[in-house]
Amino acid sequence: MAPPQGSRAPLEFGGPLGAAALMLLLPVTMFHLLLVARSGPARLLGPPPYLPGLEELWSPWALLLCLTWLGLQAALYLLPARKVAEGQELKDKSRLRYPINGFQALVLTALLVGLGVSAGLPLSALPEMLLPLAFAATLTAFIFSLLLYLKALLAPASALAPGGNSGPHQPGVADTGSRTSGESLAGHVAGQWLPATEAVLTTMDIIHDGFGFMLAFGDLAWVPFTYSLQAQFLLYHPQPLGWPLASFICLINAVGYYIFRGANSQKNTFRKNPSDPRVADLETISTATGRRLLVSGWWGMVRHPNYLGDLIMALAWSLPCGVFHLLPYFYFLYFTALLVHREDRDERQCRQKYGLAWHEYCRRVPYRIVPYIY
Repeated sequence: MAPPQGSRAPLEFGGPLGAAALMLLLPVTMFHLLLVARSGPARLLGPPPYLPGLEELWSPWALLLCLTWLGLQAALYLLPARKVAEGQELKDKSRLRYPINGFQALVLTALLVGLGVSAGLPLSALPEMLLPLAFAATLTAFIFSLLLYLKALLAPASALAPGGNSGPHQPGVADTGSRTSGESLAGHVAGQWLPATEAVLTTMDIIHDGFGFMLAFGDLAWVPFTYSLQAQFLLYHPQPLGWPLASFICLINAVGYYIFRGANSQKNTFRKNPSDPRVADLETISTATGRRLLVSGWWGMVRHPNYLGDLIMALAWSLPCGVFHLLPYFYFLYFTALLVHREDRDERQCRQKYGLAWHEYCRRVPYRIVPYIY
């Protein structure tokens, strides 16, 4: 039985119609980017050079390679970990446990790839397989999303994430999924990209969003094939880059990572133990919920210093492509829009959760992401 109409939380992303539009728009955008990156003009806003047929998109070998890769990462996730972290408290008061072995999995993956190359693994063929691999990843994500949605229809309401619980008669909502399975796999995938950090367990993806199309397609297809757009662009449009400029770009990336990692680590340390010597001297604001909000350190500079670090790194990853094409900066532009939208969602949730304390925090820390600008 669906919950009463008045008890439903507001739907994100425009409700069923908006979510259905995203499920069409995101794959189309991804394939557009893949096609124009290899074209001569490489115009972000121009038409693709051609529309590929199904015979160019479908490859059983690409599907096998995609599934083999996912199976390898799932197997690496099951390896013993030196450290296990607990996730956020669920509705039934339980907590999931996560092995923090992302760096271990990264090193083993690199070793396996190195051994494969030394044994004759033809990695040079991968650029020509990008379209079939993207198609296989998209197909896998849609099937996975459907299975998660069906599971969500049968799961009790207490097992659904608040951000993805839309009721069984609204199948278009992208985030609908089981909270328990979503936290585990989303935490694992994020751990592969951000190895050796458990701060990802406190992000909005884990705490609020359910695991459905948005995270399945995002982690399996969107992130691998659009976040690497700069490398694809350089493969077909090489750009000169001397050591001075390369060193400067590396410095920018290091600054962004320092801010990103420092802010997330500070937040995670404070949430786990406010008396920790590393955060004990930071100024805070008490809230009616018993929680305290940091108003000094990284979180006294802007409300989302981790987003600032993310954007600086995104810019650094695009700069090697030069400044004469807009296409390589798609990731930076998209990521800016994504983080501004996410910051707005977070702002509404915190305003509702912390009330007057959040208004005081906003007065003390007026800038959201970029100091003195936004």
